[in-house]
Amino acid sequence: MKIAVFPGSFDPVTNGHIDIFERASQMFDELIVGVFHNINKKPFFSVEDRVKFLTEATAHISNIKIDAFDGLLNEYVRAKQASVIVRGLRTVTDFEYEFQRAQMMRHLDSGIETIFMTTNPKYAFVSSSGVRELSNFNGEIKGLVPNCVELAIKKRARQL
Repeated sequence: MKIAVFPGSFDPVTNGHIDIFERASQMFDELIVGVFHNINKKPFFSVEDRVKFLTEATAHISNIKIDAFDGLLNEYVRAKQASVIVRGLRTVTDFEYEFQRAQMMRHLDSGIETIFMTTNPKYAFVSSSGVRELSNFNGEIKGLVPNCVELAIKKRARQL
């Protein structure tokens, strides 16, 4: 069974992420979306909320599992019996950053491959940080994030 892990903070998950999940899920028997809990960042949404949003937004993908983790990615990938890491790319800048991370992963564990998937061009400008910034100024996020995330962001804005 070929298992891949798509790690990220997904704070929040965007439609660009969903696009890559859908396509990557066709390449593997199982795709695990691992929500990384980064203790060095102040999250917009809790890990639990992000897992909930991802679960709802990917319910149509039969071979996807949503999980959360902290610690070293290579250890997580091995614990899940996976051998591939999937990373999404929007721009050349993303490639430079992700390429360095992939090389570090190869240094840590040469048995784990990293594959890069480019996003659909209609999502190339969409990032979690951009969505967070838009939401901070009550900007329109419709079409950038799954409906469950849009509703949660709007609810949060009303509470502030």
